[in-house]
Amino acid sequence: MDSISIHKKLRGKIFIGGKTNINTIEDLSTLYTPGVADPCKEIARDKSLVYDYTMKGNTVMIVTDGSRVLGLGDIGPEAALPVMEGKALIMQQFAGLDAFPICLNEKNPDKIVEIIKALSPGFGAINLEDISTPKVFHIEKRLTEELDIPIFHDDQHGTAMVTLAGLYNALKVTGKNKNIKIGIVGAGSAGYAIAKLLFAAGFQNIVVFDSKSAIHKNRNLDGYKRELSELNSLDYEGTISEFHGADVIISAAKPGALPFETIKAMKKPNIVFTLSNPISELSLEQARELDIDVFGTGRSDYPNQINNSVCFPGFLKTLLDLRITKITDEMKIAAAKGIAETINPTKEKIIPDAFNKDVIQNIYKRVKSSF
Repeated sequence: MDSISIHKKLRGKIFIGGKTNINTIEDLSTLYTPGVADPCKEIARDKSLVYDYTMKGNTVMIVTDGSRVLGLGDIGPEAALPVMEGKALIMQQFAGLDAFPICLNEKNPDKIVEIIKALSPGFGAINLEDISTPKVFHIEKRLTEELDIPIFHDDQHGTAMVTLAGLYNALKVTGKNKNIKIGIVGAGSAGYAIAKLLFAAGFQNIVVFDSKSAIHKNRNLDGYKRELSELNSLDYEGTISEFHGADVIISAAKPGALPFETIKAMKKPNIVFTLSNPISELSLEQARELDIDVFGTGRSDYPNQINNSVCFPGFLKTLLDLRITKITDEMKIAAAKGIAETINPTKEKIIPDAFNKDVIQNIYKRVKSSF
């Protein structure tokens, strides 16, 4: 059945269900009034008990304003809802989490922050999703500072963690180490987070490219792009077309953003990840023509799918189970290692698939041992 048909048939992919039944008057009086007053009074006395007596400790709020949905752009909160339902379904089926989509008809970042803060008492974690850059950085920063529950931005954190996991295994199968030259094409949420996490993980020779050129200190930049310029230890100032001798190219931009001459000028064996979705920067056929040694994409119909669904169910479950309030780079690096070590990698398989049940356990073990 095609996607349109199944969405129309289901009329939504998730629903709210009860964990117990109300069959008798005794059930009603215990689960609702007057019995429910007892846990209410306990929580009023000690707010932390909300994790023991309610769904909060297993519940994720998935929030979007519909301003950057998949590769479709600003299509609005209603059109974003199918994606958010899909995220909630994955969280439920892969990690046993209760997640609910909140699609906001609001584009002002400060108002979005206030709405999320007002809704936060009923949720154990926040998953920001498909919100445009750089607005989402402001939203994430404020929420992280002002709330005591973890703020997870999947387009940043999830993409960066699964990319790092793929890179760990790609280096293993090509025999390379961290002393490599890396080009990152695209300076949006994903490119920014990938660059920052790779640097935190010990990769030093990183150059990030936007649509103009390399992001370097001699450009007139502010905000998050100035942060990226500080990673450019090579002091490279040219374009991606002129960027030669790279060991690794990671593109989180759009189809056509990665020039063939850049790939041809890479060191061998080479590693190329093209993460644009639903259409990759390079096709599988082009990758084979270019003789790429390890090729990964965001597509499920190609080998080496570098997809956030491998990461976010287990990482969010870990955050909730460990009662983590702030996400750190150490946790993200640990999660990437947990994902990577789930399989014995080959050039055709550097990432476990989302159905591998060991992924969640390995993320949990690694993150728990990181603090």
